[in-house]
Amino acid sequence: MNQLATKSIDLLKQLIATPSISKHEEATANIIYQHLRANDVNFKRHLNNIWAVNEAFDPARPTLLLNSHHDTVKPNSSYSRDPFQPTIEGGRLYGLGSNDAGGALVSLIATFIHFHKQRDLNYNLVLAATAEEEISGNNGISALWEHLPEIDSAIVGEPTQMRMAVAEKGLMVLDCTANGKSGHAARGEGKNAIYTAMNDIAWIRNHQFEKVSNFLGPIKMTTTIINSGSKHNVVPNSCSFTVDVRTTDAYSNKETLSIIKKSLDSEVRPRSTKLNPSYITPDHPLVHAGQKLDINSYGSPTLSDQALMPVPSLKIGPGKSARSHTADEFIYLDEIEKGIDGYVNLLNHIIR
Repeated sequence: MNQLATKSIDLLKQLIATPSISKHEEATANIIYQHLRANDVNFKRHLNNIWAVNEAFDPARPTLLLNSHHDTVKPNSSYSRDPFQPTIEGGRLYGLGSNDAGGALVSLIATFIHFHKQRDLNYNLVLAATAEEEISGNNGISALWEHLPEIDSAIVGEPTQMRMAVAEKGLMVLDCTANGKSGHAARGEGKNAIYTAMNDIAWIRNHQFEKVSNFLGPIKMTTTIINSGSKHNVVPNSCSFTVDVRTTDAYSNKETLSIIKKSLDSEVRPRSTKLNPSYITPDHPLVHAGQKLDINSYGSPTLSDQALMPVPSLKIGPGKSARSHTADEFIYLDEIEKGIDGYVNLLNHIIR
């Protein structure tokens, strides 16, 4: 195993051993800046976000962001191991955040260090290790963005088995309220809000949007919560329900919301429209470089900080998405080494 990979695994073990649940990433931010300092990288910090630029940064060149996150979800109750005890067994490194997204993060940091002092690059590189990704929080990449140099494109490190996620689904959570009129059930009075909600929920279940994404398929809408009524003999005047909407690059979130609002009788209130779907074109230099290296492309159903980036971005990284947020999470050691090699080869095709 090469020196960069060995240092990266040591860094990941430190990160695993240091709790970094979203909004509580101070300690892992400290570990990352200590690692960068030890590798002669000048860095800056905003909140719990650490970022750095390559030594030969030139504003006249386009700039590529290398981004991944150092926060984690809370460990679930099914863990049979200590989630904060990094353990190597059978070529696997176990621990919370090892796969999502520690492996990608340390691999991108190693890649940045590899190129940091090189002066023959036709791209600038910006490294950003960010917070609050797991909750799409306001103090992560969104807060950092205005402090970064102007970014032209981005690589987002997430577990994709080093495949290129060229599209990613967005998310809207809708709080809906059907209104009616109270009355006595025995006399058939009033207007039952549940029935209005049932009609709207049927539309949500059955509607097919006209445009379908080539990589992500159709928009998926799912009713997940419903509440109504107070007594068995009172016709309810209100029925609330929640809808999970997984959007695609065929429509923006605002376009999708407009169609839904026009089609439902219920009031529709989005919690947010900021988690947009993303798509990077096949002729983009990042994708073109990956194609030259025979890297497979696909559409990702899971969210990342891509949703908050206003530039073309490619999601790619070591590890497997199915392991994320699971008990006894792990990443293979050779996945980290292959991740570093994969990132370096990809960048060699576009920044030289």
